[in-house]
Amino acid sequence: MVERLICLLIGYVCGLFQTSYIYGRAHGIDIRNYGSGNAGTTNALRTLGAKAGAITFLGDCFKCVIAVLIVRVIFGNSHQDIIRLLGLYAAAGTILGHNFPFYLKFRGGKGIAATAGLLISFDWRISLAALIVFLIVFLTTHYVSLGSLLVYVVFLAGLACLGQMGAFGMEASALHEMYILAFLLAVLAFYKHRANIGRLLHGNENKTYLKKKK
Repeated sequence: MVERLICLLIGYVCGLFQTSYIYGRAHGIDIRNYGSGNAGTTNALRTLGAKAGAITFLGDCFKCVIAVLIVRVIFGNSHQDIIRLLGLYAAAGTILGHNFPFYLKFRGGKGIAATAGLLISFDWRISLAALIVFLIVFLTTHYVSLGSLLVYVVFLAGLACLGQMGAFGMEASALHEMYILAFLLAVLAFYKHRANIGRLLHGNENKTYLKKKK
């Protein structure tokens, strides 16, 4: 249990690197006072432009990857049998740090870019499936929120399928723990997107375009 708490803490510290907030401050604004008020990729894109959106996504994505790599370096030899599970705890900590940074009065982002980092560091098959689904949904509907939520559906489905097929080489108890943790992350994502879900249901969700409409 101690190693799990350590992984959560490592992730949380990494998650405190609020890319959009830092980028916004460098340009004289608090990103949380503009647009949707969210310190994440989509709001950075809409408020500060494509460059800001790209930088925010990469920063928030790779802080999760870095957290997982740190955990693998620390526990790779001593806990090889559950290293994927510990990596997931590190990713969960990163998402929590991103969503609820203590120094910003717990007003952060929604954790989707950090989740991309989770997928990259977890399993390439799930990552590829999630990317394909996101791109199809986003390019056809231009709803980032819908694509983001479906990424979690793909993650949970892929995790369960590969886990039950023995792809992770973990004991049943650790595997079930991983399922529960992944499910809780999905619940958090849906909770953070509750306003978006309401707008989607009412047909007035904001659309995002990579290029400005003429």
